[in-house]
Amino acid sequence: MNLVIAALQSGLASLASYLAAHVLLCLVPAFFIAGALSALVPQQSIIRFLGPGASKWVSYPAAAGAGSLLAVCSCTVQPLFAGIYSKGAGLGPAVTFLFFAPAANILALSYTGVALGADFAIARVVLALCFGIGIGLLMALLFHRDDTARTDAIAAFAPGAGISRQTLLFLAVLVALLIAGTLKVDWLAAPLFSTVLPWEGAAAAQGLLDRLVPVNEIKGEEGLSLQGLSLIGLLLAMGAAAWRGLGKVDAGFNRLTWLALGLTVATLAFAALGVRANAAGLALTVSGRTLAVIVLCLTIIPLARRFEAWDMQQWLWETWRFIMLIFPLLVVGVFLVGVVRSFIQPEWIQFIAGSNTLLANFAGVVFGVFMYFPTLVEVPIAKMFLSLGMHPGPLIAYLMADPELSLQSILITTAIIGKLKAWTYVGLVALFSTAAGLSYGAWIDGTPLAVLTLIIGGFIATLMVLVHFIERSRRLPVH
Repeated sequence: MNLVIAALQSGLASLASYLAAHVLLCLVPAFFIAGALSALVPQQSIIRFLGPGASKWVSYPAAAGAGSLLAVCSCTVQPLFAGIYSKGAGLGPAVTFLFFAPAANILALSYTGVALGADFAIARVVLALCFGIGIGLLMALLFHRDDTARTDAIAAFAPGAGISRQTLLFLAVLVALLIAGTLKVDWLAAPLFSTVLPWEGAAAAQGLLDRLVPVNEIKGEEGLSLQGLSLIGLLLAMGAAAWRGLGKVDAGFNRLTWLALGLTVATLAFAALGVRANAAGLALTVSGRTLAVIVLCLTIIPLARRFEAWDMQQWLWETWRFIMLIFPLLVVGVFLVGVVRSFIQPEWIQFIAGSNTLLANFAGVVFGVFMYFPTLVEVPIAKMFLSLGMHPGPLIAYLMADPELSLQSILITTAIIGKLKAWTYVGLVALFSTAAGLSYGAWIDGTPLAVLTLIIGGFIATLMVLVHFIERSRRLPVH
């Protein structure tokens, strides 16, 4: 009984710390971006660059390039993936974007290079690029018929207009808001103004939260701050207002619509504010991030007013649709990860993954699934395991799998593309992550780099040639 109670507490603690620390500044803007992609971007524009009929030399590099610019985790990328997929992007390029964005975005690569060394960063980007495109090509090949039927049906009703400058500017500000809230650079973190809000019980209240939701860096448990608890309350209020404010906005704007949007802006601004409990009270710090988030939120208002009211209603309604599709699965997934994590001992992985074997690399992949860490947090965890004796090969397998295969992201991907496609993707990521670890580990153990490059490059080239000839044969007329 005590074991069950401990597991449930671990699940609730995981959910509380995740909602408080990661949902607001990354996932909330991502939902609004996905809604804008779905409501404001003409389908033909997506189909032209990312559809199954687009040149592979354009669509796959474009998908990987777009992913490299976004410092997002496997959960945050899901609304963006759903947005481009629903607008007609081919399954292959969409999956490449889904894989590459959390695995090898520019911030993750920079952080990996600083913490683990340039060798790890180079290996991560090269392997993620090769295998991300490889997984996308395989998914496109395996599900070509279904995907063509889906995009043909979308294209039949897609208007031929391109993306307007007004829409591009609007999307750019939304993306800037996402980046400003998540990018870890000095000028955003630099304090601009600080003050203390007197409260004698602040330290005691934080101490109580620390006992209820303790910090455990090894297991990725981040604890819960007073600011985090307040943010959860604001998130609940936002959701309550959005239930009818955004869920019914297709019938027209109402008071709850404005309340939901006002709470969203206020919550994002508060999330970007530095709040720390100490003996004197609550220390409040306004940083460059705080200012950037507030300015960008306020910039969205005049830009939104340039659109027709119906377009804005569609944007907000599509945003709500993605929230209802993804957020419940995210909550369930994060809770289950917390429950499972309470039973897994990191020492098991350390013991198994001390050498570059198939089992060791697969163990790194499994560890990435059930010991999910938010984006960038996996890097210091990897550094810790490297110092404890984990072989660099399994470590790369973990770094490839952890941003991709969290339990909650698997559930969400299943809801977006279906069970068969989702589990095929999971199997391919597990397979390719294991192969990536074996390849890097072999190089560390002395296999010449030229041999490994030849093997990996030959595999990708063979795959692209195979896809080309299969598609060419399908286009030939039947006599």
